[in-house]
Amino acid sequence: MRLPALSIAIAFSLGIACGLSPDFTTRTHSREFLAVAVATCLLLILAALAFAKRHLLLTAGILSLAAWFVLGVTAETISSQPKPANYIVNLVDSGQIDLHSPLRWHGTLRDEPQLLPWGTSIEIVLTAVDYQERAVAMQGGMRLTYSAHPNEPPLPEIHFGDEVTVIAHARLPQLFRDEGAFDRRAYLRSQGVDLTAALRSPQLLQLVASSEPSPRRTLARIRRDFRESLSALFPAAPQEAAVLRAMLLGDRSFLDRTESVNFQKTGVFHVLVVAGLHVGAFAAFLFWTARKLRLSRTWTSVAVVLCVLAYVAVVEQRPPVLRAALMTLLVILTILFFRRVELLNSVAIAALILLVASPALLADSSFQLSFLSMFCIAGMAAPWLDKSIEPYVRGMRGWRDVTRDVSHQSRVAQFRIDLRSIVSWLEPKLPPAVATRFTEFSAWLLSLGLRVSEMIVLTIVLQIGMLPLLARDFHRVTLSGPLANLVAVPLTGIIVPLGFAVLITGVFSHPAALVLATPLRWLTALLLHSVDWIAHLQQWSYRIPSPPLWLVCAFFFFAVILSIALRMATHSATYARRFFFACLLSCAALIAIFPFAPGWRHGSLEFTTLDVGQGDSLFLVSPGGHTILVDGGGSFIESYRTAEARGPDPGEDVVSPYLWSRGFKQIDVVALTHAHQDHLGGLTAVLENFKVKTLWIGREVDSAPQQQLEALAKSRGVNIVHELRGNQFRLYDAHFDFLWPQAAPEEIAPSAKNDDSLVFRLAFGERAFLLPGDAEKSAEQSILANADRDALRSDVLKIGHHGSKNSTTLEFLAAVQPRLAVISAGEENPYGHPSPLLLERLNQAGIPYLRTDTSGAIHVFTDGKIIAVNCFVACPGISARLNSPRAQAPDHQQSDQQQ
Repeated sequence: MRLPALSIAIAFSLGIACGLSPDFTTRTHSREFLAVAVATCLLLILAALAFAKRHLLLTAGILSLAAWFVLGVTAETISSQPKPANYIVNLVDSGQIDLHSPLRWHGTLRDEPQLLPWGTSIEIVLTAVDYQERAVAMQGGMRLTYSAHPNEPPLPEIHFGDEVTVIAHARLPQLFRDEGAFDRRAYLRSQGVDLTAALRSPQLLQLVASSEPSPRRTLARIRRDFRESLSALFPAAPQEAAVLRAMLLGDRSFLDRTESVNFQKTGVFHVLVVAGLHVGAFAAFLFWTARKLRLSRTWTSVAVVLCVLAYVAVVEQRPPVLRAALMTLLVILTILFFRRVELLNSVAIAALILLVASPALLADSSFQLSFLSMFCIAGMAAPWLDKSIEPYVRGMRGWRDVTRDVSHQSRVAQFRIDLRSIVSWLEPKLPPAVATRFTEFSAWLLSLGLRVSEMIVLTIVLQIGMLPLLARDFHRVTLSGPLANLVAVPLTGIIVPLGFAVLITGVFSHPAALVLATPLRWLTALLLHSVDWIAHLQQWSYRIPSPPLWLVCAFFFFAVILSIALRMATHSATYARRFFFACLLSCAALIAIFPFAPGWRHGSLEFTTLDVGQGDSLFLVSPGGHTILVDGGGSFIESYRTAEARGPDPGEDVVSPYLWSRGFKQIDVVALTHAHQDHLGGLTAVLENFKVKTLWIGREVDSAPQQQLEALAKSRGVNIVHELRGNQFRLYDAHFDFLWPQAAPEEIAPSAKNDDSLVFRLAFGERAFLLPGDAEKSAEQSILANADRDALRSDVLKIGHHGSKNSTTLEFLAAVQPRLAVISAGEENPYGHPSPLLLERLNQAGIPYLRTDTSGAIHVFTDGKIIAVNCFVACPGISARLNSPRAQAPDHQQSDQQQ
């Protein structure tokens, strides 16, 4: 077997994948399965020895792989045991600890406090919490953030491993309950962060005991010193310093969002993620240095191994870094023992080691992308290059030496002969002083061209091979990747070793580090300007929905078959390579174009209230498939945090993934109810990610965010329409009546107000929906005074202003007479929405209601007669109640003040 490690890694991974399957694990008790797995392994070994007489090796190999498969399932079953009862999330879920008020937390620092653009981040390993006058022992982690206020004392001096106590109002990380939304809570939990909290004052954080000196504490301080050193070396170049923090130390917290998006658009975001490219550049620099110092092979290997281990200890210990480090160590060992390493086997060994240590990594996107990239290089690019360009690259070495021709393939030997013939014809025609130099320079250019061709092929193979996972996880197709990587990869190969040379020099001499920092800043600025220029090339990067599972499976099937065919030397393999390459390109084209129709119910009107936290975002699909997005949510900024400390962008993290999960690439209408951040903030990402035809706006407002949104819409060719009271709109069989605001089209409001919200009623068949935005009492009273009560009646009412007590009065409810109320509010929002007074009004009127903070995304469908409701979190029984005969609504004449 030529690739034994690869076969074992695949069998072990398939076992883990089966163990990760919910249906598989729920049917198997862990202890019982462990006993069965061990017994199965023993039986397989005995079967191989007892019954394999003629084909012992083949039978033993098959049974061995079966044993590795069982071991994979066993490893996943063991690693996925439930968390202990005192795990903080279990304590919260079981109600043993209530997070609705500040508590005193005890723990130790996981790392050095990390400076952020707007403050400080402190990660604490929790050990206990004071709750109800007793200390409750626990396990878990907390991320504490602090934004300094003027005239406040600094934070106490704390370091890695120190024991601290802090009084803070901790929360579970924000979770958006929508189809396709990014699970930020699970992501942070994988990093050891179970709770997040903000420190209101430095006095609330106290040092209990300092940690003892240890290697981990030393490494943490080195990491902190390196970060601070980069900021000190580039005080006038914050962008370059931010990029260097990411490239050298894996810290992307200072990276501007625009720059981050530009790196994504150009397909070179991998240079900001410490991975194989960085470890390889660092190791290559070490080998070059050792060669210049004329160290022996043994001492070179030892020095490189120690430096790589130190490098991994200082930067992030993430799957890409660990994979690259393991592969580097394997290559060094093979060089030390004069062995040639099979790249696929090296990749497989690295994957196997990581999976044995943590089987759950198989489901990690970073792990998948890291090893898929290596499969693309080792499985497809390397074999193809070995058969095409690489022989000519080797043939350029010593091309003037005739005696070396016999060591090359016949076509390469002929290439060398032809090259020498051209040179012998050309040199006599040139001046003697420049003839030799010119021909040597031309040969160098030819060699460089071959190397560039290799890089182009490698980049194209990576772009094609990683397309399914990039489309699934990031919904982006980047056509400029080969061009951008031609610039970014060589620059990264120089920046990484030079950057660490600057950091290490700075430990001994800051002036000397400043001298080395000058070319480093120039190179980083060149990288930034190149990426920015390529990112502004129109249509070279665009967003797409997630590809269907069957298409992804077909893509990887053809990729594996093509990889096998590339390693075959027979004549028939040539035709097989062409066929499977065409099949692979066809699958890639389908993924990149995504010609599939989106998912929607034909003949039904859909009204979906998305969970975007403390904000609004509604998605409507007409019976004919036309789409309308009303608001896009927005970043919620707490009062004690600065604007730079904003949370997730619902437009990018919630609304867009939800639409992509259903296969939508364009939106017919985007409607902005009013220019408040919790409605407008996410629409920027929506306009950038989708083809939008029309933007509805109510009253024009002298608001910078709204003006920026309109400017973005105009730049993308979106038609802007102002919808005001009295306007009507028909979409298929759905009819829109705009009830508010009432203003002249040219009138501009001085500021955005809730009572300027765009309010409209949507009717289809016998059913109607009323969407009032954030309209409050004043707007409701004006609507009631100027509208026919029959024209207001609606089956579904989206409650105004997230359930504020100042909206949805009893009189308004009596006029609308909804069968269902939908409330969009953030979980544990500081405003207390929905208000208990509002909920009392709904209960008093006998109106059932659903809330996004408890039910997640709420989907309402109607064919014009029957209403069906389902939620992200199950909400049974609602549909039957909505389709019962409408009872006569009580006539509520009392005002809210009387209530």
